[in-house]
Amino acid sequence: MDWDKLRIFHAVADAGSLTHAGDVLHLSQSAVSRQIRALEESLNTTLFHRHARGLILTEQGELLFDATSSMNKRLDAAAARIRDSEEEVFGELRVTTTIGFGTLWLAPRLPHLYEKYPDLNIDLMLEEKVLDLPMREADVAIRMKEPSQADLIRKRLMSVRMRLYATPSYLAKHGTPETQEDLTNHRLICQNLNSEQVGAGATYVQTLLANNVTSMLYVNNYFGVLQAVIHDLGIGVLPDYVIQDFPDMTRVLPDSESAEIPVFLAYPEEMRQSKRISAFRDFVQEEIIAHRKQLSQKENS
Repeated sequence: MDWDKLRIFHAVADAGSLTHAGDVLHLSQSAVSRQIRALEESLNTTLFHRHARGLILTEQGELLFDATSSMNKRLDAAAARIRDSEEEVFGELRVTTTIGFGTLWLAPRLPHLYEKYPDLNIDLMLEEKVLDLPMREADVAIRMKEPSQADLIRKRLMSVRMRLYATPSYLAKHGTPETQEDLTNHRLICQNLNSEQVGAGATYVQTLLANNVTSMLYVNNYFGVLQAVIHDLGIGVLPDYVIQDFPDMTRVLPDSESAEIPVFLAYPEEMRQSKRISAFRDFVQEEIIAHRKQLSQKENS
């Protein structure tokens, strides 16, 4: 199959228009149209439905577009590896992690990475959905469980536990619970059990709710939970890593916490030699060491 025709087909399918694809490819509309007709003839099929408002892929066109999309991702990965020089770290690095970890722990520390590598561009994709690293939906991931996908290099970074936190001003006004049963007199702020979250977090919330908690605020991510806690709305279920950046927060019921949640960094085997990923991995590990030291100092003070 002609690579040039496939490249043009992909551009047309992506743009939904011969004219727009021509602009991207720096070709005339007629030249693009000829290449698409030639490709359809070689495959003996119709790849697009022609409409006045543009082009729509046929079922056969969808199959081919899936294939060319996969090819493009592989080519992008190869190009990224080629661009990684022996001594410099530059270019785009697509990092995916959860909304909570990304907003509350990772993003506040990125200035340290940019100070060291000013030519590195981070595309931070925060969502609970697990992106497909081998298919190049992202370059590197930080996940709250060990990745199950094949062909990934994975490294355990640290462990997290869900705990209860409130502001001193909230506790001064409403009192400090001494047991889980005392939570019935407080508003509990947490993720809804139907929200995407790690199993240990959901199990912990279920345990707390068994204490006849009547006043609730549900938020679908931990950044929202933290904001509600900061504004004295109640006692929040939050990951323990938030405390480093919010030292005035008070832990409630110190003996109460979730099961251990492992945190893993993962990236495709094919990007083992990537200087960008190596730089990001080392940065995260250095920040975790500093994080542990600060937590240890806080606990011993």
